[in-house]
Amino acid sequence: MHGSGPLDLNLLRTFLAVHRLGSFTAAARQLSLSQSTVTTHIRALERRLGRELFERRAQGVTPLPHADELAARLSAPLDQLAVITGEEPSSTVAPVHLAGPAEFLGTLGLTVLAQLVAQGVRLRVATGLTESLLEELRAGHHDLVIATRRPRGRTLHAELLGDEEFVLVAAPVWAERLKGQELPTALESLPLIAYAEDLPIARRYWRHVFDRRLHAQAAITVPDLRSVLTAVTVGAGWSVLPSYLCRTELASGVLRLLHQPEDPPINTSYLVQRPGSSTNPHVTLVRERLLAAAKTW
Repeated sequence: MHGSGPLDLNLLRTFLAVHRLGSFTAAARQLSLSQSTVTTHIRALERRLGRELFERRAQGVTPLPHADELAARLSAPLDQLAVITGEEPSSTVAPVHLAGPAEFLGTLGLTVLAQLVAQGVRLRVATGLTESLLEELRAGHHDLVIATRRPRGRTLHAELLGDEEFVLVAAPVWAERLKGQELPTALESLPLIAYAEDLPIARRYWRHVFDRRLHAQAAITVPDLRSVLTAVTVGAGWSVLPSYLCRTELASGVLRLLHQPEDPPINTSYLVQRPGSSTNPHVTLVRERLLAAAKTW
């Protein structure tokens, strides 16, 4: 070991956070430090020890064998010291950074998780598409991501969250107009409200349920399924939506199911995090609450 005298506890705390989180960015967020301060701490510790501790990568860092040995020696003493100092959870537990589809979080996720605020949990929510969010998770920008596909490789750990069923819906005025008509063909001549120009959800429904290609163009496209729901509810046209999103409208009668296949198309969601990436107890609370609630959706 280079240098003399006791090691600065702040350097050791920063090192342990980086080792556990796999990212300077995530460690800075958890410790309420700037990223430059975290970098300075790690470089100072590396100079003191006379060796590098982490392999820097484009997305996060990977601990070298000496870092794993040091973390194993430090974990218990530093965790015990945190308990002895009597730090309050509200001041020491970092916010939980959760990301996923805006529609899912806005409709189901936050309804469940808002109850955790009374337990001192702080949430920082981001929305976006699965591919981008998983890359950001690897880089340490999120603690948990709700993904619409299982991530490849071993750098991320995915748990099954649940299946969402897709339903073919329209306002009552269109449902009445379609009575007695051949459904797939008749619908293709009526206004379609879609999430995107290439009609990914509707095309998938057509292939899975009707075993044919969809020949239609959207009357309205809007990249937010909640807005699609609004347009369909006021009678602008028909669409294919996740059942959780329009459950209330179907129950009240402001929307009607146009078809009830025995085998509807589904989309599977996963709750994803980096293995061993967080010692924040509130991340565990959020994860467990989401997994438990998913059983009732």
